[in-house]
Amino acid sequence: MHMVSADEIHRLLDYPSLVEGLKAFHLQDTDEASDVHLAQPAPSGNENVFLALPAWQRDQAIGIKLITVFPDNEYTGTGLPSVQGVYALFDGKNGQPLALMDGTALTLRKTAGDSATGASYLAREDAATMLMVGAGAMAPHLIMAHTAIRPSISKVYVWNRSAARAEAVAAELSLDGVVVEAVTDLEAAARQADVISCATMATEPLIQGAWLKPGAHLDLVGSYQKHMRESDDECIRRCRIYMDSRMFALSLPGDLLLPAESGVFTEGDEVGDLFDLARGICHGRQSDEEITFFKNAGGGHLDLGTARFLMSRLEAE
Repeated sequence: MHMVSADEIHRLLDYPSLVEGLKAFHLQDTDEASDVHLAQPAPSGNENVFLALPAWQRDQAIGIKLITVFPDNEYTGTGLPSVQGVYALFDGKNGQPLALMDGTALTLRKTAGDSATGASYLAREDAATMLMVGAGAMAPHLIMAHTAIRPSISKVYVWNRSAARAEAVAAELSLDGVVVEAVTDLEAAARQADVISCATMATEPLIQGAWLKPGAHLDLVGSYQKHMRESDDECIRRCRIYMDSRMFALSLPGDLLLPAESGVFTEGDEVGDLFDLARGICHGRQSDEEITFFKNAGGGHLDLGTARFLMSRLEAE
């Protein structure tokens, strides 16, 4: 059985290759399974969460990710990320354990790859400016992934409630041909951005639909529970709506559930998900002026697709 470290995962899963691997994965059939979600309130008011995310491709592969989400880790000075875990991969034909992987690194790569796959269909080909909202562990990966599939991006703004954390992310990243700058005016940066990616624990909207310029692409990553959302109802009204998976995006995060409760969004208003886009069932961006919305809800099937792609690269060495 392979033991796959974080360093190996980051080395093998470059974003251009991973995006192509995820596109190929979405052409295959996968038996999606509901996540097992356990939450425990923390003294700060945040919830500490334990998740089990299974997926099964019949006669091919079985996988499960065991993951914790402890939001306060970002602020305690321990150096630990808020999301940590392990991933187990099994042979789908005989049940043999194949690999145990660093789930934290796999999650970072999978999540950023998920958003970048969406952006490959939905962001303008000539996108030049990106805004990263949030400065946690996901932020550098979302920036690297988007700039990898849209090399036209030459300017990245980073905004965070803590300006010091935004400055730290901006200082950490060194990307050829890309200027990364921390900003304090969220609205001004959003109005300039061709691509906006949000990865926060927000429970009130951060991005206002009125700020979105013609041709913008909005990528929402952070919300994974009903009370969490990163954009307001006006974003729903102005955007063509896409998601990675209907099963998860329409059942768990507040980005779409809360607008549905207020009557702004109805299931069926979405254009499609990554399965539809990969299979040509729906089209991605249709003009330079339309505004697109992509909900990255994750799910065990994406972890399985990422883990299988990782194994194929590991075995090819």
